[in-house]
Amino acid sequence: MGIYKLGLGGGCHWCTEAVFQSLHGVLTVEQGYISSIDENISFSEAVIIHYEPSIIVLKDLIEIHLYTHQSTTNHKLRKRYRSAVYFFYEDQRQQSKEILQELQRDFDKKILTQVLPFKTFKSSRPELLDYYKTNPERPFCKSYIHPKLLMLREKYSEKLK
Repeated sequence: MGIYKLGLGGGCHWCTEAVFQSLHGVLTVEQGYISSIDENISFSEAVIIHYEPSIIVLKDLIEIHLYTHQSTTNHKLRKRYRSAVYFFYEDQRQQSKEILQELQRDFDKKILTQVLPFKTFKSSRPELLDYYKTNPERPFCKSYIHPKLLMLREKYSEKLK
């Protein structure tokens, strides 16, 4: 099957990076900003993950993404934190849409996460990469990232490294 790429955005890219770095089957997480097309051409905080679908499947990645950011809230920072799955391969487009439809039954509110084509990526500054790994005691990490990782341990322990 090889290694696939997928873009994910929705919350702070420091949080998203830490969540996906902790998953078995995710080999690399690139933290930065992604742009898509049309009204989504502006850059938004996101990550690109490189993963092995023989170890972790697209449905698990999307499900974890939905539960680790505000995927049902249309808050005022939504342009900066666009809730999206950015596909790199045409088959990811339809699969992602079907997965979101299927997972909607688990949420009381409508999932706002969009399925968008990946267009461009800009990496974060080097000093911000691996943010949680290098700064776990910072107040931001304790307040926002640590609770997400605890939830992962409780709900998805079999997926963790």
